[in-house]
Formats: sequence, structure tokens, C-alpha cells
Amino acid sequence: MAAWVPKIHIMKGVDTHMLYIGVDLGTSSVKLLLMDEEGQIKSIVTREYPLYFPKPGWSEQNPEDWYSALVDGIKELTKDCNKDEIDGISFSGQMHGMVILDENDKVIRPAILWNDGRTQAECDYLNNEIGREKISSYTANMALTGFTAPKLLWVRKHEPDNFAKIKKVMLPKDYIAYMLSGVHCTDVSDASGMLLFDVKNKCWSKEMLDICGLKEEQMAKVFESYEVVGTLSQKAADELGLPSTVKVIAGGGDQAVAAVGTGTVGEGKCNISLGTSGVVFISSQNFAVDDNNALHAFCHADGKYHFMGVMLSAAASNKWWMDEIIGTKEYSKEQKDITKLGQNNVYFLPYLMGERTPHNNPNARGTFIGMTMDTTRADMTQAVLEGVAFALRDSFEIAKSLGVNIERTRINGGGAKSPLWCKIVANVLNVKVDKINSEEGPAFGAAILAAVGCGKYASVEEATEKLIKVVETTEQDPDIVELYNKKYQVFKEIYPTLKDMFDKMV
Repeated sequence: MAAWVPKIHIMKGVDTHMLYIGVDLGTSSVKLLLMDEEGQIKSIVTREYPLYFPKPGWSEQNPEDWYSALVDGIKELTKDCNKDEIDGISFSGQMHGMVILDENDKVIRPAILWNDGRTQAECDYLNNEIGREKISSYTANMALTGFTAPKLLWVRKHEPDNFAKIKKVMLPKDYIAYMLSGVHCTDVSDASGMLLFDVKNKCWSKEMLDICGLKEEQMAKVFESYEVVGTLSQKAADELGLPSTVKVIAGGGDQAVAAVGTGTVGEGKCNISLGTSGVVFISSQNFAVDDNNALHAFCHADGKYHFMGVMLSAAASNKWWMDEIIGTKEYSKEQKDITKLGQNNVYFLPYLMGERTPHNNPNARGTFIGMTMDTTRADMTQAVLEGVAFALRDSFEIAKSLGVNIERTRINGGGAKSPLWCKIVANVLNVKVDKINSEEGPAFGAAILAAVGCGKYASVEEATEKLIKVVETTEQDPDIVELYNKKYQVFKEIYPTLKDMFDKMV
């Protein structure tokens, strides 16, 4: 293992033109980004790797594939730059995935991923038999099939021989960091999604480890996302063709690092990701927990905390409506006749894939309600856009109940390209909606963490203030806000009314 030795700059104040690598380890591919210290992106490279579905509802990958793709991608990324200028590397990683290593640090079995659904029985055991309140008091969250702890319980039950071999439990990006540095490390934001971590106190939960039959020495050492864990080992440096002085910075879970990439750090900052799924990400200086665990309470990559609400079909709802139902790719054309905001009597529940926040119900379904003989195609399209905005507001309302005051939000993802949708979101949520100068989210955030870790910036907040700028703002209209407030009161009653009906449809 290479020990971290700080770089000594002989001449203070000389412009060193250092470079930073951001790694976004996703489910289908790894994206690599090279950034200079001014935040300019010099190069982006993507490498794909396979995803395996051994049984229906199962989802696995080989960690070795991630590393091979990373090595190949970094060689491409850095081929035209002065490699001596590369100062540090950091990571954004797909969360919750279970990587287990034996006493020789070899992968025991393929990683079980965040979107693997095999652990419902284990989640029921944790939430119902151990008790949701008890689990929440240990970890600030309830058990979901995506989280790591239920996966470990599944391996203990179904693959006892593999469980007995476990020397280290790791997360996907942490395996990469280990392969580069020789250090078994994780960070507070990614560890928060394992259901093994005491989020409030930023340490492993002894109670949860006991429930899962694990000891603390089997877990990785915990760092803040911007902290240096080591430098490239000589083996990794030789593989990559980089100096062994390159620092490896812990990095974080994909949503936390994406939030860094959008400047969503500090107290009460918010980012809405209007992608396939929808994420409401709210940064907070202080730890707090939603009593119903409808919002995730996790550590943030800036050294503080964050809340996160996740809806499963955000822009996916509009894509379904446009592509599958009315059969058009002309999204903006379909939206041009929508002018009377807050005056639509058609409602849409965007639960086409079930729902996470706030209902946590896989049986929930997409629903149109309120149509009459004079309902138009444009009314239906408007209802879809509004339904997604109302579902995002559900997360906002929970955050408000926890004392978080949000006056503006940043927005990204495919849905953010629609000015109309941004306007609807601004008025439904009664906030200013900002678009920023970068769309690279997680990889950019990882490069920023690398720059902070290398001492280029004093803090994550300072780095984002200097590197990320608002380029466009959509403001709310008080009259439309008032109309939407009334509409939301109706919307939030539709799901409870239909809940039992959804269960009968399954």
C-alpha cells in the first residue's frame, strides 16, 4: 500500500495548472472526466461493461469489469495531457451494491446491485421483526431492497460458504479506490446507503453489524468524501501510466456527488433531477430524520447531511405518454398549447413503476382522473407534467415539516430542457428554479472533490461557489402558485383513496 505523502510545491503562488480526474461509476458504464483547476473540462471518456440478470429481479456485475473499464478509460483520458500535472482522482459511485472480498482481497461473488430485488424477505424481517423504528434509530433509514444490509443477510442465508469467507465488505466505487490505492476505504455519503452506518454519528452501527453477523474489522475505514485515502500504488500507477504521487480521494455516492456537481451544498440548498426517475436532493447543515422514513437521511459529500426523496417515474412518465400513448417525438410541439397553468381539472398519478417517496409502494400505478367530454390531448399532456411536479412536492412537504426552508432549487436532467416544465415546477413548489453552467453532474462533482482533497480549494462549498454558475432562472407567479396550492390539496388525496384498489390489481 502506498502511503500518502503530500506534494511539496517549491515556489508558492506559481500557477501549477494541475489536473483532476472525476470517475462516475454507473450501472451500465463508467464516465471519466479530466478537469483543470479552473473547472474547465479537458476530456470526457466513457467505457461500458456488462450487466447480468441471473434470475428475474436479480441484477449483478463483476467488479473486475469495472476496474478493467476504468484502466482502459483513464489511459484514453490522459493520453494527450502532461501526466505530471495530474494531482488527484475521486469518484462518484452507484450506491448500495454489495462487493465482498476474501482474505486475499479477491472478489468472492459478483456484486449484487442497487436495483436487485431479491431481498424483500430480508427487508420484511428488518422492518417488521427487528422493527422499523429500531432500524431507523440505528441508521436513520428503513430497510429497502436496494440497501446493502439486506443483501448481506441474503448471502448469509442462501450462500453461507461465501458469507463465511468475507474479510471485507465494500461498495462499488470503494472497490475501485482500493484497487488504485491498496486502502480499504469508504466515505460517509455512500456508507449512509448501506443500512449498516450510524448516519448521525458517522460511524458503523454496532447494532446493525450484530444483526447481520459482521464485525467492524470487516468494514472499510470511513472518510469524508473530500479526504485523501492514499496515493496510487506502484502497481496501479504502472497500469495507468500515471505518477504514483497522484492522490486518491474517497469520493461519494452518486446522488451526493451529483449534488456537488450542481453546487447543491450548504444549508437548505436544493436540486431536482428531472431524469428518468426524479430526485429531490436537499442539503442540510444539521442531522434530522423524517419519522416515517419517507425521505432518506444521509451524510453529504460536503461534510454535512442531506435529505433525498426519490420518485421512480419522472421524465419517464412524459416519455411514456409521448412515445407509447400519443406516438410522437415532438415533445415541445405537444406543449405549445399549454397556457392555462393551474386551471386543469385532469390529474395524473405518475406511479408507472410503483413509487418510493413518500408511499414506498411497488403496487402503486399510474392513474388519470378527472376527464370529461371536453378534455383535450393538451389537457392530458399538462396533467402528466403537473402530476410529476405534484409528486416532487410530496418530498418538499416532508422537508418543510423537518424545518427546512427552500426558496429556490437547481434543476437538471432531460425534463429540465422543457421551459414549460420548469415553469410548472417553479409554481407547484413555489420556488425559483435555476439552471447551471454544467450538465456533467456526478463526474464533474467527483473532479471537484479531487481538487478539494488536493488542497486547491479550502472546502467543497468554496469550490462550487467558484466553479458553478447559474445561467437561467424561472420565477414563480403568485397567482399561479395559489391555483396550484388548491390543486395539490386534491392531488394528495388521490393516492390514499386508491391505495387499496392498487393492491387488488396486482
